[in-house]
Amino acid sequence: MTNPKNHGRVKAIVALRLLEVVRERDLPAELLEQENPARTIPRRLGLSDVIDRQIRAYKDDVRKGVHLTDQGIRDLFTLVNRRPDSDEIFSDTGREIVNVYFPFRWGQIFPESIQYMFARTYLARHMKHLFGRRIFNFAEGPLNVEVQDLFLRGSDPEDSACYLISGICHRILEQIGHTSVEVSHTLCQARGDDRCRWDGSIIPLTEE
Repeated sequence: MTNPKNHGRVKAIVALRLLEVVRERDLPAELLEQENPARTIPRRLGLSDVIDRQIRAYKDDVRKGVHLTDQGIRDLFTLVNRRPDSDEIFSDTGREIVNVYFPFRWGQIFPESIQYMFARTYLARHMKHLFGRRIFNFAEGPLNVEVQDLFLRGSDPEDSACYLISGICHRILEQIGHTSVEVSHTLCQARGDDRCRWDGSIIPLTEE
């Protein structure tokens, strides 16, 4: 019998959180008729019985430790990319799938250099945990991340999924530093660059 934990590489929690964010963002059914049809039709996705059933299935997969195949996660990302608010959905999902555990949250008592070290360490571990492989490299700088040929790119010509990584980086820095942070997607292959890059930084608190 095949071990369900070896069906793929991507943790089912990624798909689960993505669909939960879709459902949470969609309007109640009684309000849909008041919107522009060009926007309401894609938004019906999160209100359908199919999505409810799939969310329940993903919850069961998470409980069992089932992983998704790359093709399975690509198909889901393609579906979400049809929505006009896909960027926001991916960003919110990135934040939702991060919960920095102790002792990394103790970073606030250390200098920024140590906080960034904690953030890089946790980010590397967390991304490998979610996607079953190393998908990025660290560039020079506090928290500068670079990716070439992201495995999702075939289903994401507009690189909406880059917002997923932005959300993950933002949440990790925020939880470790316990303060405001900024994450900029400074390079993107969808814009013609040779790689994707994210520059994250902690915004120091200033005295008034």
